[in-house]
Amino acid sequence: MGEDTAAQSSSHRAAGSGTSSVTETVANSEINIVPQLARLKELGPQARRDRQVTVEAMDLIKASGFMRALLPKRWGGLEATIAEQDMSTAWVAGVVAVHAYQLALMSEQAQDDVYSAGPNTLISSSYNPAGARVEACDGGFMLHGKWGWSSGSEHCSWVLLGAVIPGEGYRTFLLPGMDYEIEDTWFVYGLQATGSNDIVIEHPVFVPDHRTHKQMDGFNCIHNQPNPMYNIPWAQIFTRVVSTAAIGALKHAVALFTDNAGTSSTDPSKLKDDPDITRRVAETINDIDEVETILFRNFDCMMAAVLNGNEIAMIDRVRYRYQASLVIDKLAVAVDRLFDVAGGRNVFDGAPIQNIWRDLHIARSHVANNPTSFARNLGGMSLGAENADVFI
Repeated sequence: MGEDTAAQSSSHRAAGSGTSSVTETVANSEINIVPQLARLKELGPQARRDRQVTVEAMDLIKASGFMRALLPKRWGGLEATIAEQDMSTAWVAGVVAVHAYQLALMSEQAQDDVYSAGPNTLISSSYNPAGARVEACDGGFMLHGKWGWSSGSEHCSWVLLGAVIPGEGYRTFLLPGMDYEIEDTWFVYGLQATGSNDIVIEHPVFVPDHRTHKQMDGFNCIHNQPNPMYNIPWAQIFTRVVSTAAIGALKHAVALFTDNAGTSSTDPSKLKDDPDITRRVAETINDIDEVETILFRNFDCMMAAVLNGNEIAMIDRVRYRYQASLVIDKLAVAVDRLFDVAGGRNVFDGAPIQNIWRDLHIARSHVANNPTSFARNLGGMSLGAENADVFI
C-alpha cells in the first residue's frame, strides 16, 4: 500500500465507486492522527507497565479528531495505523470511539445528555450481562451488578452496560460516571495497557428509559439519523474494532522481524536465502493483505448498499460477521510463524515482537473473535437454515 494509510486507500476506492458523498466529508474533516504516531509509539511501554493507556496518549488521540470519526472504514483504517505503533492504544481508541456510533442510534435526549459536555466526551462499555441485575420501574429501570472487561474505562465519563430484562430481552444501558465504580482487576498476559477493568454498581441506580438501547433496534437498524451510514448494522461496526487493531500490530511485527534480520547474530545474507524464513515472511504479508482487503471490501459493499437505499442482505451480514471473527485467528497463527524464528532476544520480557505475540493471543479471547458459532450460522444459512444470530 506504499505510504498511503489503509483509510486513504479505501477512501480512494470508494470515491471511484460512487460513495464519495460520504467519504469526502470524512476526508475533509479535522482528522489527522499521523503527527501523533511517533509519540504514541514512545508512550506504549509506559502504558503497558501502568496497565492503562496514558492520559497524554488519549489527549493526543482526541486532539487528532479520531474520536469523532464515525465513518466505519475511515476509523477502521486509522485504528490499524495506530496499532502499528501500539496495539493496546489502538484497541482502546477503536473501542471507545465506536460507542459514538451506538449512541447515535439512541434517543436524541441520550445524545444530549452525553455531548452537552462536548463532542470528545468518551464512553466505555461492558456488554456481557452475566453479572447484571435489572428491574423495570416507573420511567425506566433499576440496575446494579458487576461487568468485566471495560476497556479504557478510566478515561471515560460514561459507560454502556448490557443486561437482560426479564420477560423482554437484552438492552444496553447508558450511565454517567457518578453511578458506577471502576474496580482494578486488569492483571493480564497481553493488551495490558487497555485497562479493561470491571464496572461495579453495588446498589441499584435509576436508568431512564431514554438512556437504553434495545438489541433488536440495533439488529433492525432503527434510528433517527439522516445520514444513511447509520443503516449499517451496529454489530458490523462494533465487531471490527476488536479485531482491526491486530492488522496494524502484525504489520509492526513484520517490520520488527525484517529490521532485526539486519542485526541478527546470524548472517543476514543467509536469512534472505533461507527458504523457510522467506516463506514465513511471504505468508505473513499475504495474511495481512487478505484480512485487510476483506475488511475494506465488506465496508465498501455495505456503504454502497445503504447509499442506494437498499438493505444489506441477511446472508451478507452473516458472512461479514464470520469474516470479522476470523481476523484474530488468522493473524495469531501468523505472529506465531514469525515468533518461532525471531531469535533468542525475543524470549525476554519487553521484547517488542513478544509483546505483539501476547497482545494478539489475548485478543483471541474476546467472544467476538471466536469464529465457531459464526461459521455454523453462515454454513447453516447457506444450506437453507434461518439466521440464528441477532448481533450481525
